[in-house]
Amino acid sequence: MPPRPIVIDTDPGVDDAIAILLALASPELELVAVHTVAGNCPLADATGNALRVLELAGRADIPVHAGCPRPLLREQIFGKFHGRGGLGGTVLPAPRQGVAPGHAAQRLIEVSHAARATGRPLTVCPIGPLTNLAAAIALDPTVAAAWDKVVVMGGGFRVPGNRTPYAEFNILADPHAARMVLNSGADIVMMPLDLTHQAMATPARIERLRAAGGRIAAAVVELLTFWDRGDIERFGEPGGPLHDPTVIGYLLAPELFQGKRVHVDVDCETPERYGHMVADWYGQTDRPANATVMTKLDAEGFFALLTRRLAALE
Repeated sequence: MPPRPIVIDTDPGVDDAIAILLALASPELELVAVHTVAGNCPLADATGNALRVLELAGRADIPVHAGCPRPLLREQIFGKFHGRGGLGGTVLPAPRQGVAPGHAAQRLIEVSHAARATGRPLTVCPIGPLTNLAAAIALDPTVAAAWDKVVVMGGGFRVPGNRTPYAEFNILADPHAARMVLNSGADIVMMPLDLTHQAMATPARIERLRAAGGRIAAAVVELLTFWDRGDIERFGEPGGPLHDPTVIGYLLAPELFQGKRVHVDVDCETPERYGHMVADWYGQTDRPANATVMTKLDAEGFFALLTRRLAALE
């Protein structure tokens, strides 16, 4: 079976970098391009970080297209947890390639229709704010029909937000874009905080990755050491949650995930709940389901997969 073509739309970001590396380590996936968006850090930093991650992995052949430098409507915010420059102080090799020409939203339209024409429709993996996807939909409302799936890291439902008491950062950073994507008709799968807080990079799991060896694994260990949130009260165990790599993990091993198809909306109006996602878990409205929300993860299986793949990537 030929590999599944994917585009990663990202704002690297410690866990974004690890998600990209996991995709590169997986022969089942063909990473067609990396698209960048402002989010965890400004667009220029996000783009530079994406180029450095690809350089680390020896994959300068994969184009990086820069996208939207700010949200659609709201005032701009940036992430708080990724350190100066977005990669937690880890110094990755300077990229030899430059930014590829073309805006990420326009390139997404072009590559989506091209992939569908070959009979291998594109899977879109947004692991930052959804601004680029919303811009593509605004430019070409037919583009969502060309996507095989959209696997999103974003939102929080039954757990508190990680930026406000109600909102997860990726959705809060551009809630209007999130609403556009949810209403696009695309086949959406969501990895919210409810699931990603189960993907804890505990000290024991980091040590297993260190013991597995390899140049890439060593770089990821450094990233993860910075990523330890030190908040056992919040997460129930030491370490930090690996949000974004769950998107790639789902594509590789969907049997490790459990969820439910429901209607999801995002609050773009209420000041104190701005960016909060609401799911109709029990069909209490007549609004049709528009997303599959993942809520349970086999964390040991996920980290075994992550460790095995990253240790083999050289």
